[in-house]
Amino acid sequence: MSVRTLALAAAFIAVTGLAAAAAAPVSAQPAAAAADPNRLFADSRLIVKDRISVEVVGHGPDLVFVPGLSSSRETWRHTAERLRGQYRLHLVQVAGFAGEAARANAAAPVFEPTAEAIDAYLVEAHLTPATYIGHSLGGTMGLYLAEHHPEHLKKVLMVDSLPFYGVLMGGPDTTTEKLKPMAEGARYAMTHSTPEQAAANSDKIISMMVNDPEGKRLAIGWGKLSDRTVVANAMVEDMLLDLRPGLPTIKTPMTLVYPFDAASGMPLERWDWLYHSQYAPLPGIALVRVDGSKHFVMFDQPAKFDAALDAFLAK
Repeated sequence: MSVRTLALAAAFIAVTGLAAAAAAPVSAQPAAAAADPNRLFADSRLIVKDRISVEVVGHGPDLVFVPGLSSSRETWRHTAERLRGQYRLHLVQVAGFAGEAARANAAAPVFEPTAEAIDAYLVEAHLTPATYIGHSLGGTMGLYLAEHHPEHLKKVLMVDSLPFYGVLMGGPDTTTEKLKPMAEGARYAMTHSTPEQAAANSDKIISMMVNDPEGKRLAIGWGKLSDRTVVANAMVEDMLLDLRPGLPTIKTPMTLVYPFDAASGMPLERWDWLYHSQYAPLPGIALVRVDGSKHFVMFDQPAKFDAALDAFLAK
């Protein structure tokens, strides 16, 4: 795969390849739980909000997990099965992704209101300051919260997330204004293609994001079930969101786990530079590279991902 192809795929999957009043109780909705296509555990509790739902399972200190663009909370199944005996897990699902009804996300904007909904949940469920783990778009939402609601976060682990995905499309000197025509063109293409065209494009792109056959099957399935308008809006908003100016102000401890796959065609030094240069203004961030993996690190290298997550939790 060429560097240009990888960059386009990463941007279009949003490097997939996305948290009431403080005294109010968090209530489950059993009827909605029974119909939820992404519920993982029979003994869990499901909380349904306008822009997210949250599956709560396990016992112990609280951890919050957020998946990426068009992805299901099933992204975290292996992790949840491994940790539910030691932690209480809050597995977020974004409305409109992977078969979940779009609800309030049916119309733009999606990214910031959903991130704010996650924050509202953290407060309502008395999780603050929260330990937050997010993949791709979910990691970017964690970065957004670290800039906008730092008092609500204890620490954040991002998995293959960047503060400005636009650099993948326009280069290191690009700006939001320069990217707007390309982003709007991408939105139009996604929302006006035939179902067959959309499925073929999604399958091709997602296939470049994961090596593991079962992980690839899951991610492709989630893409087919996702609401195309919600995904397009979230993708474009993410593409145009530049969080780099706020990086120097972040006090929340941050860790980035990022992949490297030699088959991508990009030299390792250039790949490292992409991530390290983007996060250089963020004081004290820990960067952990996982070799032999594409975007879905938890699928391609589960043992290495487990080790990185455990090290993060132990800090």
